[in-house]
Parts: sequence; C-alpha cells; structure tokens
Amino acid sequence: MLPNRCLMCHQQILSNQTGICAVCLEASIYNTPVCLGCGKEMPLLAEYCGGCQRKNSLKVIAACRYHDGLGHWVGQIKYQAQFAIIEVMVDALIRRLHFLDEQGFVKMPQAIIAVPLHPQRLRKRGFNQAWLIAKTLSTKLQLPLLDGVIIRQANTLPQAGLSGAMRRKNLLDAFSLTADIGQQRVAIVDDVVTTGTTVSEISSLLSKQYIDAQVWCLARAEAPGLN
Repeated sequence: MLPNRCLMCHQQILSNQTGICAVCLEASIYNTPVCLGCGKEMPLLAEYCGGCQRKNSLKVIAACRYHDGLGHWVGQIKYQAQFAIIEVMVDALIRRLHFLDEQGFVKMPQAIIAVPLHPQRLRKRGFNQAWLIAKTLSTKLQLPLLDGVIIRQANTLPQAGLSGAMRRKNLLDAFSLTADIGQQRVAIVDDVVTTGTTVSEISSLLSKQYIDAQVWCLARAEAPGLN
C-alpha cells in the first residue's frame, strides 16, 4: 500500500488522516477575524464589518480563504473528483462553527440543505460536491440533511467567469422550493462561495417560509470586482 501523503507538501501523514497534513491545514485555514458577510479580514473579532452590519448580510461560515492555499484543492473536489480532502476540511469547518457559536455570532441550525445541481449536470458529473460535503457535515454533527426540498429547475451556465450582474441574471428563478421545511434555522452548504449569488437565491426562497438561513462552505473566494 502506498503511504498516505499530504496533497500540498507531499509529506507522509498519519493513517487516520486524509488529504492534508495538520501543518498545511493550520497554515491555510482562517487564523484572524473575518467578516461573516463579505469575508474581509478585520482587526477585531466581530460578526460583521461596518458595511455588512448596515446591510444585515447573509452569514457565510467558511474554513478558509480560497486564495490562501487550500482553495485549489477544494476546487479539485468538483473538477477532479478529489474526495480525500473532504473530511479534513469538514473537520476544520466544524471547529470554526463551534468557535463562532461559543462567541454568540452564529446559532447552530436544525437541519442542512445542500446547494442542488440540475439533473442534467448531475448526470454528467456523476456527483454533487455540495451534497457530499453536506452529508459529511450531517453525519458528524448529527443534523438532518434535507434532500429534495430545493431543486434546481433551470440548467444555468456555470457561474465561474461571469460578472456579478451576469451571475444574478443567470440564477434568476433557477431554484424552486418543493416542500414545507418546518424548521426555523437551516444551513445552506456549498463547496465555495464567491459573490454569494447562489446561496442568496436559495436563502430568499427559504425566507418565504420564515426560515433563517446561514451558509456553510469549505472556502470563501473574495471577489471585490464582481459587483
């Protein structure tokens, strides 16, 4: 059997770990306060920066910044079916969730919803990376994963490469709520959040049932130019 090696530094790692060694992980996850709205680094620990506080922004909880090393490997889940990183990244996300919960910045949800793929794209790719991440979170946190309550009814263009305005137009009426969820708080799970257009569309649907939504993702890709 080949030794288990870190995808980033290629050093051998413990048999009970997969994907990323502890040293590379700790060097790449968030180690300073960041705004839960826009993802900007902040000098002091707080929920939001001034701008996002005024807008009452949707809270996005991520394990790391996309451009700080781990983002490439998070992207490989979708593009290369590189699943080895999922568990270690989910564990890092859970640690951050517990920290923010202890600070009173977030409340743990009652259920989890994965960002859905359109059936055509799901058949082509063979898996939904957001669902794989959500399933791992569901198991580790013992929270129900609500399948099929949100569907992607439009086979939209990939969001990568689109401007912020084009992303919003691309996802207009792309999702549909198919059931009465019956929960007060849910977490929307995705692999990467950039402008937040996708998760905001889903959150707006949930708000029609007076459901408070937060967003969980493995990596946050700040995109200040995508307005």
